[in-house]
Amino acid sequence: MFRAIFTNSFGILVSRILGFFRDLFTASALGANIYSDIFFVAFKLPNLFRRIFAEGAFTQVFIPAFSRSNHKGVFSANIFLVFLSIILLITLLVNLLPALATSAIAVGFDDKTIDIAAPFVAINFWYLPLIFAVTFLSTILQYKHHFATSAFSTALLNLSLILALYFSQDKTQSEIVYYLSWGVVIGGIAQLLVHIIAIQKLGLLKLLVGGFKYLRVKSKIIKKDSRQFTKQFFPSMWGNSTAQVSAFLDTFLASFLVTGSISYLYYANRIFQLPLALFAIATAVALFPRVARYIKNKDEQKAKEFMANAFWFLTFLLTASTIGGIVLSHEITWLLFERGAFSSQDTQNTTAVLQMYMIGLLPFGLQKLFVLWLYAKEMQMKAAKIATYSLVTYIVFALSLISPMGVGGLALASTVGGFVSFTLTIQVFGVKNFLDIVINKKAIYLLIASLLFIFSLLTFKEFISL
Repeated sequence: MFRAIFTNSFGILVSRILGFFRDLFTASALGANIYSDIFFVAFKLPNLFRRIFAEGAFTQVFIPAFSRSNHKGVFSANIFLVFLSIILLITLLVNLLPALATSAIAVGFDDKTIDIAAPFVAINFWYLPLIFAVTFLSTILQYKHHFATSAFSTALLNLSLILALYFSQDKTQSEIVYYLSWGVVIGGIAQLLVHIIAIQKLGLLKLLVGGFKYLRVKSKIIKKDSRQFTKQFFPSMWGNSTAQVSAFLDTFLASFLVTGSISYLYYANRIFQLPLALFAIATAVALFPRVARYIKNKDEQKAKEFMANAFWFLTFLLTASTIGGIVLSHEITWLLFERGAFSSQDTQNTTAVLQMYMIGLLPFGLQKLFVLWLYAKEMQMKAAKIATYSLVTYIVFALSLISPMGVGGLALASTVGGFVSFTLTIQVFGVKNFLDIVINKKAIYLLIASLLFIFSLLTFKEFISL
């Protein structure tokens, strides 16, 4: 288990380091203004649909269904063609009506800004069908416990964007956004190519090609599997999409605030997402195939043991990240972004948002661990209900806090929603099961380590401020 977690974490770390260089160059080139807001809106829309259709929901439903199916090749081909057709249709509609798609996600933009942003939204959206194909192949690789390709492939997107920024030096800000948009598409193509190579090397290409070859002849025999997949997918899609809907609403509400607010959310969230992805998401991705198999084989005790080990691993790392992120939020933001067009005022505003996000790192991360139990037991509807309660909580707090706290209130509302989601997930997992994990001498060690870590950070902060 820990080898797979390390592979995922290291791959994500490489990708995120490149991502921070990408953001550093982007902040230097565009700062926090209307053109940076336009690019982040253009890139956010395909990412919203990617995470709804592809990453979370698809993987969490496909792996149990794929494992259960007796006709894996045909089943895979059928699911792939159905989803790709839907995603291509959406992509074509966005390219036909880009202004409408842009105004849907950034209602606060005026007509002139929407006209500027629309072509960039259309270009960025071609990333969606590419990344769905990547996710499909990645899920099959995960079933075979191969994680390296997917973990490292995101680095190709960041490299593509860094090269786009390099080649757009001395260009106007509008031209820089144009280069970045095509960089997104080229990065998607590169990710797809390395996944095809990995599938071929592991000998899985024959399975997929055979599935497409015999799909027409054998489509009837996988009807039951496909029907079951569809039944589980839509609740899972909603459960996974609520976090993205929150991000969509963040952008929507921030577009009514001062110029740069969307960028402050983006930069702060990028820092917040590093420990979340590096530890929580990497662990969840590595753990899910094993937990799903243990649940399928009715060995719940073994599944709980794996989750208990992962819980303490995550709790220690996420607690340290939370403390470090809050105490050193200004220093982190300054170090990463304050140069070029990114001013000291931008640093202060981004810092305030980052602190609100970091408060919710631990519940967000642990929720990603315990929700695996629900998906492995095919309790997608329960997970969807929990996600709905979390979203409603976010909306209520976002509308309440945006006036007194501005963009920082939106980040705090997201954090409150994370606490609600974690609490409700634990109720379904079982409070007794959770307490069996928590009531442990490791908790004392964690408390002592946290206090020592806080003292060390405060001492370090005082030293660097001298």
